[in-house]
Amino acid sequence: MSQMPQLSACPSCEEPLESGDLFCGACGFDLSAVPPRPDVSPNGTAGSGGSVRAAAGEEAAEWPVAPEVDSSDTPVPTHLPTDLPGTDSAGGELPERPGAGSVAPDEYPLPAPGTPAAPVAPAADPRTAAPDATPPAGTKLCVACRSGRVDPDGYCENCGHAQPRERDHMEQELDTVAAVSDRGLRHHRNEDAFAISTAALPDGSPAVVAIVCDGVSSATRPDEASLAASRAANESLLVSLPRGTHPQQAMHEAILAAADAVNALAAEPASAREHSPHQNAPACTLVGSIVAGGLLVVGWVGDSRAYWVPDDREGPTVRLTEDDSWAAQMVAAGLMNEAEAYADERAHAITGWLGADAYELEPHTASFKPDRAGVVVVCTDGLWNYAEAVEEMADAVPADAAARPLHSAQVLVGHALDGGGHDNVTVAVVPFPFVPQGAGSA
Repeated sequence: MSQMPQLSACPSCEEPLESGDLFCGACGFDLSAVPPRPDVSPNGTAGSGGSVRAAAGEEAAEWPVAPEVDSSDTPVPTHLPTDLPGTDSAGGELPERPGAGSVAPDEYPLPAPGTPAAPVAPAADPRTAAPDATPPAGTKLCVACRSGRVDPDGYCENCGHAQPRERDHMEQELDTVAAVSDRGLRHHRNEDAFAISTAALPDGSPAVVAIVCDGVSSATRPDEASLAASRAANESLLVSLPRGTHPQQAMHEAILAAADAVNALAAEPASAREHSPHQNAPACTLVGSIVAGGLLVVGWVGDSRAYWVPDDREGPTVRLTEDDSWAAQMVAAGLMNEAEAYADERAHAITGWLGADAYELEPHTASFKPDRAGVVVVCTDGLWNYAEAVEEMADAVPADAAARPLHSAQVLVGHALDGGGHDNVTVAVVPFPFVPQGAGSA
């Protein structure tokens, strides 16, 4: 093995070297591949290890003279790097390469005919891959990858997908009432809310309650207002009805309780007003219904509505509420007919609402005694904008609404979404079973 020469600079990049370097620190050049200096240099002086020959007076080695080649019609011969001898990185001789006409070694041997190939495991399909271990109970899973956990700010820890908020779409069904609320197709959040429940009257008969609220988008925190109002009204009714309070009086008290809950949201520290001086008080509308003992009671403030739709469709479909709105005022004053008023751009400007900055609160209540079975449709304007006339609402309500209230609420929300879904949509369907006077067990 030849001794590695001592170099002061890299032959490739001229970077200064230190004694013992095997590779250039700048370009990585393999210093062991540099051939050792000859014992006698071409000028006849002694090289490293050649001083004895020079001192003995031997003749200096002569370099061979390159033959002259007429290249006018002969191509210049080509030399490949592999045609020259060399050493590997350890200083050993490189293996001899096959010359012309020789057969290169088979570097990729093929199996003998008939030998079965080694099986190759197919790549796992991520869609069918087993999910991670089941997370603890109560942990929300991502709706996109179905395996990652959802962190507190609403994003999947696995794939980063933003999760739909709980209020974007809500459904609830009881034995005698159902409701559905949806964000719609244009709004960035759902500002509607609902509450449905049942209570027992003092005589043991059931009372069915449905409350629907619509947050006023121009107000601050409308989603909080609608949620607070719906919960407060529902809780008030669940307390007053079992005590024997008349349903219409109970509805009046429930609206006042809802107004107090919304007003409480406006109580903010003075510092909050300083940082957000343009905020106004949270506000919402409310409409509710009670079905109890053959009596139908409705109450409302704002422009959310309640409709009566008979099962047989032989009786008339009736709108049970009157809007607190600019359009309703124009119609009531005889200044416009209903079609003209609701075609005006000011039609949906409300004149009554729940909130600290509302005018004098005037809860509306009314009682009815239908003479046949049917359903009560309690809804926000996100639905009735697409079925404003009573005939249109009757056509949109499924024929089996009394038997399938949840399905009917879903169909009505779908009707609004198919129409454009410009607003949040909330619908409660309350079946009204008709019991003839004097009917009962013998």
